[in-house]
Amino acid sequence: MRIIIGSDHAGFALKESIKGFLSSAGVRTFDAGTHRDESVDYPDYGVLAAGRVSSGEFEKGILVCGSGVGMAIVANKFPGVRAALCLDEETARLSRQHNDSNILVLAGRKTEAAAAERIVKTWLETPFEGGRHQKRLDKIRELEQKLCK
Repeated sequence: MRIIIGSDHAGFALKESIKGFLSSAGVRTFDAGTHRDESVDYPDYGVLAAGRVSSGEFEKGILVCGSGVGMAIVANKFPGVRAALCLDEETARLSRQHNDSNILVLAGRKTEAAAAERIVKTWLETPFEGGRHQKRLDKIRELEQKLCK
């Protein structure tokens, strides 16, 4: 599996840490930027990553900004993207089990590297349960199709 990963300046350090963690676990990443901790606009990097998940080029993505809120807002503008801001392992697990989230969003200013590793690991290892949850995702897909016409 290859994962696209992106951040703004406030998420840069955590993104770099996550890339190292994923590499050591044998997961390949494509870094959509930013590539430094100088001030940038989070939408520019959220668009790069979420667009490529939406198009199907990448199955999953990880985005990081200061609070995580901005990246989640940007990513969820794209059809087929289900971006979940997760501040703990339980939310990461539920976002996969119930929502089949395909972009994990983290808060660079609120999440320490060790906690982020646990959240990422949980998110990657948790399968979608399907069943009653699939019906709800189908409703979201129908809504996206109506709104994108």
